Amino acid sequence: MLRTNSKWCVIQSVAGGIAHPRIPLKNPYLVDQGGGVHILPGVGGITYNVAVGDSAFSFAGDHVEPGVSMTLDERERDGANLGALCILACVGNEARVVSGAALHARGIVTGKHGGVEHIIVDFAPAVLEKLAIGDRIQIKAIGQGLRLEDFPDVQVMSLDPGLLRRMGIVSRHNQLIVPVTHVIPASIMGSGTGSRHSFSGDFDIQVADRDLVRKYGIESLRLGDVVAIRDADCRFGRSIKSGAITIGIVVHASCVVSGHGPGVTVIMTTSKKLVVPKIEREANIARYLGIGRFRGPASRGRRRKK
Repeated sequence: MLRTNSKWCVIQSVAGGIAHPRIPLKNPYLVDQGGGVHILPGVGGITYNVAVGDSAFSFAGDHVEPGVSMTLDERERDGANLGALCILACVGNEARVVSGAALHARGIVTGKHGGVEHIIVDFAPAVLEKLAIGDRIQIKAIGQGLRLEDFPDVQVMSLDPGLLRRMGIVSRHNQLIVPVTHVIPASIMGSGTGSRHSFSGDFDIQVADRDLVRKYGIESLRLGDVVAIRDADCRFGRSIKSGAITIGIVVHASCVVSGHGPGVTVIMTTSKKLVVPKIEREANIARYLGIGRFRGPASRGRRRKK
């Protein structure tokens, strides 16, 4: 069992409202790397038929966020308030609806999307039907400041301690063995690379090069997959460093625009050879938490039959 400082981590409320989908009215076109032109559903709103556990590539959309997308509206959006929501909310945190017809319904944070500054939350399908754009959601934020006591050179971020315990990570020979579905080179990471910090938002796996997509098996990525990014050092921003490794969660679906693709929120990073990825097809937060396509108590901590 991993020793952490979780009992000393602060639990604090952050809140926002369900965001409206966004498409520019005067120029709604998206241009892909080959010059193709698209008009597609994108970020925001309540997405009824895309859930954690689904393919990151199957849907006809661009940067689609599964479930519910929340943020602050323009009246609330000073930098400090928005920063607190986007930084303090962590993957695996409990969310609760505090207004509207779905009052008191509970969900789980599944990701953070930079640029639009959205927090992505999974709710049961019956709850989605009751929610409305603008409904308020409050998150019981815990995770920033979480430390691995025996691995001080591994930076943990944006991860609920309860989810960490479910991920099957073990310590062996002074290294952490982390189940992941894919190992991806930092050289193909695109939008979001170079950001000043990694405690909010995400960065994208570029998918324009179909040969590289096939080489690394990226076409099989699902929303919620835990992935390793080789040679990515995200301790003080997102950069490339030989020998470093970053662990992240796929939080939004793929995109058609150059430099973009499935988005990854960082949950663990180190510049040293302390983290060893172990390929496991089932390394997905939907399975760990019993949400999304693997909803229900039967999926918690159990393997799905093939």
